[in-house]
Amino acid sequence: MSNPSRWVLINRLAEITGYSEDAVRHKVKNGTWPQGRIWRKAPDGRIFVNLEEFERWVESGRQLAAH
Repeated sequence: MSNPSRWVLINRLAEITGYSEDAVRHKVKNGTWPQGRIWRKAPDGRIFVNLEEFERWVESGRQLAAH
């Protein structure tokens, strides 16, 4: 796929990242990931995740110094 979509379904995000589908649904449900930015519901009710925003979320975490 030469031009991958930035919006992917939960199962595809799980394949790409290693997060379980349940973990992704939990982050959506508990508000860890803001609706409209990291995820959104399509007109048919399916949840899509924005890969670019997911990566920003990952990169926003504080890095702990190695001891």
